[in-house]
Amino acid sequence: MDLITTAVLASAAAGVATGVGALPLLAVGKLSDAVQNAFLGFAAGVMLAASFFSLLLPGLEAAQADGMGEAGAAAVVVAALLLGALTLALLNRFAPHEHFIAGHHGSDAPGLSRMWLFVIAITLHNIPEGLAVGVSFGGQDRSNGYSTALG
Repeated sequence: MDLITTAVLASAAAGVATGVGALPLLAVGKLSDAVQNAFLGFAAGVMLAASFFSLLLPGLEAAQADGMGEAGAAAVVVAALLLGALTLALLNRFAPHEHFIAGHHGSDAPGLSRMWLFVIAITLHNIPEGLAVGVSFGGQDRSNGYSTALG
């Protein structure tokens, strides 16, 4: 299978996994604050590990393979990380969206229903994940893409 098809299918599988991961919670109903905090902490740990092992370390290795020293590679990766965080912060600040608990965020968007505000919120949170999967498959080692999609 070619690289683009593999990346698209892996991204689609990651999206399906998001929905499948929510199914058990639909059967449970309301979670206690302690259980919800534990689940959120677990999810954050998985995403942090995927970011570190499947994105940051391969990024450092790729920059060094291109002839950069350790300091130059670290500077490029840190700059890219900060640029990505800034982009997401700006999207979070200005794109209208709504969270179930925290309520409305971003700019006012008269005429948008709550449903569309939730769809925008989910999209904002999934953009970095899709980018991560695509970029992971773009390197020399496809196993980085598979592990990022799995995470």
